[in-house]
Amino acid sequence: MPGRIYPWRTDNGFELLVDGPQFFPRMFECITRAQRQVELELYLVESGACVDLLVQVLCAAAERGVQVRCLFDGFGSSAFSVVDRERLVQAGIDLRFYNPIKIWRWQRNLYRDHRKLLLVDGAVAFVGGTGVTDAFWTPGEDHSAWHEVMVEITGPLVQDWQHLFEQQWLANPQNRAWLPFKPGPRPRIPMLPVGGAGLGRVAYANAMQHRDIVQSLVRALNSAQRRIWLATPYFLPSWKVRRSLRKAAQRGVDVQLLLTGRQTDNPPVRFAGQRYYPRLLRAGVKIFEYQPCFLHLKMVLVDDWTSIGSCNFDHWNLRFNLEANLEAVEPPLTAAVVQSFSNDFGQSKEITLELWKSRPLWKRVQQRLWGWMDRLVVNLLDRRK
Repeated sequence: MPGRIYPWRTDNGFELLVDGPQFFPRMFECITRAQRQVELELYLVESGACVDLLVQVLCAAAERGVQVRCLFDGFGSSAFSVVDRERLVQAGIDLRFYNPIKIWRWQRNLYRDHRKLLLVDGAVAFVGGTGVTDAFWTPGEDHSAWHEVMVEITGPLVQDWQHLFEQQWLANPQNRAWLPFKPGPRPRIPMLPVGGAGLGRVAYANAMQHRDIVQSLVRALNSAQRRIWLATPYFLPSWKVRRSLRKAAQRGVDVQLLLTGRQTDNPPVRFAGQRYYPRLLRAGVKIFEYQPCFLHLKMVLVDDWTSIGSCNFDHWNLRFNLEANLEAVEPPLTAAVVQSFSNDFGQSKEITLELWKSRPLWKRVQQRLWGWMDRLVVNLLDRRK
């Protein structure tokens, strides 16, 4: 059977936190105040100053009797040192790893837990796209090498995030990839309620088996009336998403993409995604490449609807990853997202069709090469289904 679909819930509070110097102190403060339980689910965890501070507050919580559970991805946490792992275990923290890399698993090694979630006392949740590395924040510094956002959530919606974590935790006792649902009918995504304050819901993906997160996005894109602003560091969207973006721009919707510039951790993916630029530009889509640093955030604004979390909405994420996003309609959060996008567009380089046509030969070769490689691998994987 397909996975559970989470409903829209009212009376929630949301606060957008931009960049590590803003959201990490808030997250660590909540852990320090925890009285009963702390759950943490992460993809990227790398030993360093940021992890050292995280380990300190988690161990202190466990030592005062708080139940602490950590679920880290087996590949994304490969730079999480044995010493740091032992510190957690010795403090009584329950530590699990999702799908550790094993050579004999072949393609199964591609399945990853890409979610980013912190839960404290079942009363507050932090959801977004951060990892715990010095690139996101080095304690004591007021800037980050990677640009990212998290959302602090309070209210009834926190219990749905708790349920999502519990499902994953219980399904992962032997540190193996979790594919919990058999293929079945596509679930019906709940319609946005008319009225109600603090509206929000949990949207998620479990590899190829449950993808309400992208179904909800496509529905929002197709119903957009005023604006579509989308930020992602890895622009390899599915055909349906690309078509929805083009059609929206052609009917007069303000469609703007905020993508990573030259400062990226994965140049081949950037080049592969640029092959989609010409057709989008001709349809009227505006494309901006962020300049100050590596743009890592995943955030969508469609009219007043927002989606913020771990999902890049690319065909790799949706094929192999566990993902989770907050979807919300709440005026203060919408205003904060608009301000964040406006600030970022102002620090970005617009890629026009004329500029695109004048790009140098070496860029054309890179885009053709990595675009061809991306398509080749996807076709091979499709044949193995």
